[in-house]
Formats: sequence, structure tokens, C-alpha cells
Amino acid sequence: MKIEDILNLTEGTLTNTPKVQAIEAATVYPSKVDHGDLFFSSNQEEIDKAVENGAYAIVYDDESIVRKDDEIAWIKVSDIQLAAFKLIRYVIIKKDAKFFLLSNHEMTFLKMILTHKTNIAFIANDWRKAFEQILNSDDALFVGTDKALMHLIKPDVPKLNQDVDGYAVSDTLFRTTFKVGGYVYQEKELIPFHLEYLLRVVDFCETQELPYNLDRIKYTKHFMPVFIDLKLKSTRPSNSDRVAIFTDNLSDITKAREYVMRSNMWVKSIVLTPPKTKVPGIDHPHWFESEEEIREILKSVHFNYAFIYNADKSILNTIREEYSLF
Repeated sequence: MKIEDILNLTEGTLTNTPKVQAIEAATVYPSKVDHGDLFFSSNQEEIDKAVENGAYAIVYDDESIVRKDDEIAWIKVSDIQLAAFKLIRYVIIKKDAKFFLLSNHEMTFLKMILTHKTNIAFIANDWRKAFEQILNSDDALFVGTDKALMHLIKPDVPKLNQDVDGYAVSDTLFRTTFKVGGYVYQEKELIPFHLEYLLRVVDFCETQELPYNLDRIKYTKHFMPVFIDLKLKSTRPSNSDRVAIFTDNLSDITKAREYVMRSNMWVKSIVLTPPKTKVPGIDHPHWFESEEEIREILKSVHFNYAFIYNADKSILNTIREEYSLF
């Protein structure tokens, strides 16, 4: 690619009069720079290394960068990330690639039910990794969860279809029977308010002709219930009415509590969070600063459901994983 094309794509300014007229490839990692490459960075040490490795052009956005080789092209831009992804947009057009923005829950279910992942690329949330991934991949279908990054890649990036086939036949807080594609899936390890994410992912797989298997459904890191006894050991549901529910998001706690109230279920629930975490509808959650504090709360406070935010189920005396709840 010619230097003048790089200037046009990145909307950059050439700050010297170089001898080089074109580049061979591009990268954001100095260790990957080969002779004739374009390098994106505003770190002086990285730039010096890239020049040493044979870079023909440097794209940077820091005025303090010192040019140590005026034979190569130095291109000043307003924003290094934006400039990098303006180049990526050109690559996308050439590849005729498709991109979709997924929620974290949707991404979890997509990775769960796919039987083959060779037809799709999962974009990293780090912009440098994403740049290299798209630039060097032969895939034509990309999905990611970082909204800001995905809009850098493709400003009009679509989300998954909201109007999809499928519905719940029956459910409890921890299991759902649902119908989709003419089939009924009985009492799956699926939280009822997670069904909407799963159905959107199924529709996506159907539309993009991606192979999937709904028999792979299981509880996710977003909402992981574990039945426990008084000693905090995992046990069978029939042996206890105490459930520790580990979640990585506050929204699921709110939805679960709303579900319980709608279902007229009489249960005592508590919420455990790191200090100063604000949970909608909860004035005084139990705050913890350590795993030991979580264990002490679970031992000393009466509850049926304990929603635990931002902690791992390994804090329990987990002997075995028993998720067959009824």
C-alpha cells in the first residue's frame, strides 16, 4: 500500500519527506514488525524497536515522539486507535466481512452451543489484539462484546435480531422448559430470564449457518447456583433449601428477585457484594472484603437464596458439582 493511501485512510499528516513510498504490511506490536511494515504506536521505546526491525512507516499521535530515521515515513494522527481502525475498515471492505455486537450473555451462550468455531472469529476486547486478529484472519464473520471497540471497527455494527422464534413452556428460577424450532427442550439448566439471550443466539446460528447443539446448555458464569449445607459444602437439592448463587452482574440479581416476587415464592434472600456496591432495590446489602467474610456471612445469616456478586464458587467447600435441582 502506498504512503499516500495510508494518509488518506488514516486522515494523517506526513511530518517529514521520506524516501520510502509504500509499505508491505501493518502491525501494532514492535516484535512483529518486518522489513517494510507500517507500525502504529505512540510509545517511543516501541517505535524505536519497530524502526530497528525495519519499519517503513510510523503512525503516531504524540507530539513528543522523536523521529530517529527520516528516511521512513512519519504520519501524525489525532487518535492512534481511530487511525488504526480506519485502516481496518478498508480491510473489512476488501474481505467483505460481517460484524455483530453481542451482549456478554449472548457471547457466553454462543460459545457454549457452537459445535464448531472455525467459521467465526471472537474479537478480543483489547484494541491491539483486535487489530491484529482482523487484519490477519481469513474469517468473514466476527463477533465482539466491547461496544466502543466494535463501533471503532464498524460504526453501524448490528446487534442480534430481537424478534426471534421460541418461548418458555414452563420454568422455575433454576430450570426452564422451552420450545424453539419445533422442538421442546425439557428442564434445561437455564435461568428463565436468560432464555431471551439464548433464543437470539439460536436465531443468529440459524441465519449465519453455524452448527450448534442445545444439549450443551448449562449454567453460566453470569448466574451459577450451588445448593449448600450448613457447613457450606455443596449438596443435593433434596438435602437443602439453601442456594448460593454466584453472579458477575447486578442485573441478574435484580431480575431474579423480581422473578421470585412474581412467582409468589416465599423465600428469604440476601445479597452479598463488595463494599459500596449499589444494588437496585437493596438498601443494605451484606458487604464483604474477603472470601472469609463471605463464608462467615453465609454461616451466620439465615437465607434460602444468597446472591453473591463478584466472587467465585471456589470459596465454598465444594466437594462435587450437583446442578440437578429438582
